[in-house]
Amino acid sequence: MGKGYKILFCLPRILAILAILFISMFALDAFQHGLTLWQQILAFLMHLVPSFILLAVLIIAWKRELLGGIIFLILGLGLSPFVFLHNYQMNQSVWMSLGIITMITIPFVLVGVLFIAGHWHKKKRGTR
Repeated sequence: MGKGYKILFCLPRILAILAILFISMFALDAFQHGLTLWQQILAFLMHLVPSFILLAVLIIAWKRELLGGIIFLILGLGLSPFVFLHNYQMNQSVWMSLGIITMITIPFVLVGVLFIAGHWHKKKRGTR
């Protein structure tokens, strides 16, 4: 296994884990005063649904890089307009909304591209 392949193997997986952990941090806002413990736990689990979905995509990508890469790419690109519009409506700032997209959805686009590149690099080398 060459150094280039090791990077293309490890980098998208590490970036995906870090991006999923970052997204998961937003679930912590489910803990609020005035709610019972069970309501807070239920709200926390509901806020973690996107992280669970992304984790499932990572598991797919781990074994089938091309499929997982395509899914990550579609998720990142497909959700970008919605995230942008939602944040623009809240803050009325194009630049702030673009910054939020850069932090939230673009990492998954990059992960998708890296998984696809890893697949093609592996295919080119003839390894499976």
